[in-house]
Amino acid sequence: MSDDRDDQGRLTRAASFVFLHTEHAIYAALGILLALTALVALIDATALTWEAVRHLGGADQILEVVDRLLFLLMLIEILHTVRVSMRSGKLTCEPFLIVGLIASIRRVLVITLQSSEITHAKDWSPEKQALFQASMIELGVLAGLILTMVFAIFMLHRARDDGKPAGEESAEQAGS
Repeated sequence: MSDDRDDQGRLTRAASFVFLHTEHAIYAALGILLALTALVALIDATALTWEAVRHLGGADQILEVVDRLLFLLMLIEILHTVRVSMRSGKLTCEPFLIVGLIASIRRVLVITLQSSEITHAKDWSPEKQALFQASMIELGVLAGLILTMVFAIFMLHRARDDGKPAGEESAEQAGS
């Protein structure tokens, strides 16, 4: 009877070891792919920024640059989440809220530019009016979503014992 328990204990430890190392290998591969994607996005954003500066870009070019930079910021936040998850073995929700916040802000910027183009058009048709109204409804929903995510991040900060943002490490944790 004791041998069965020892065998099960060894099997459980072996399976746990294999799963843990498999999980870490997948996290590492995901981190490498995200880092490469972020580098490509950075190069693309740099080229777009340079073109906008060279040609004194208009609102469309500036929005595209800001959009790419916010996308890059989202990638970095996700990469940070992967790093923290790999190091601590825990998945925290705050980085996902931050990514959702950035994505919502990106969408608000796009809708605002599109709505601006619609309202400055000379021909005001029922289709444009319907599109404008739908855009305003979407902006309202996004505003509520942004406020909810900011409140959730605020509450997460207040709930933490040490008051640090999720994923921030102390000096002794960083060295280990």
